[in-house]
Amino acid sequence: MKSIYLVFAFLLFVSCKQKPTDSFSNVNEQEDAKTFEQKLSNAALSVIAPTIDYDPSYFSIEYPNGDVPKNKGVCTDVIIRSYRKLGIDLQKEVHEDMIKNFSAYPNLQKWGMTKTDTNIDHRRVPNLEIFFERKGEKLPVTQNPKDYKTGEIVIWLINNKLPHIGIVTRKKSKDGKRNLIVHNVGNGQVLQDCLFEYKIVGHYRYWK
Repeated sequence: MKSIYLVFAFLLFVSCKQKPTDSFSNVNEQEDAKTFEQKLSNAALSVIAPTIDYDPSYFSIEYPNGDVPKNKGVCTDVIIRSYRKLGIDLQKEVHEDMIKNFSAYPNLQKWGMTKTDTNIDHRRVPNLEIFFERKGEKLPVTQNPKDYKTGEIVIWLINNKLPHIGIVTRKKSKDGKRNLIVHNVGNGQVLQDCLFEYKIVGHYRYWK
């Protein structure tokens, strides 16, 4: 099953590479973030690192608060690292919910797994999608950019088969119509104007 995951992620890497925006380099500016969504946006902006190697390899990591090597990661690691800066460990949260509700998650159907794995469960987009739906708030999927607000989570399906995930930030596109996204689609943890670049299949809010 690990080989399937590697092939899956490699296809995502080669088919969807995209240049990061160069119009919003001042991502470390300090703002008076009073709400959770503002704090999550700032956390996502703080993890921007174009030099991160897109590496979907299976890693054995600590539990809880485990992380893959700092110079590596995939799209889910952007989400995990951002929430962790606010004291929320998605590795632990997903694992604990999956232990109690294993059949609610697609591990058996998609990867043939019959038990949880704290090394990888939280790093799979379909698992995060189920978790955010169960523990957060499922929001409408629309083509209206105003519906996608700071601190929300967006899930896409690229080429109708490759799940992808990112965080909506407070930063705006050049025309001011869309919030920019922090994600990793193969060229590091970057900030991009890509909200409608792919087919949106999920839209969530998870503020603990």
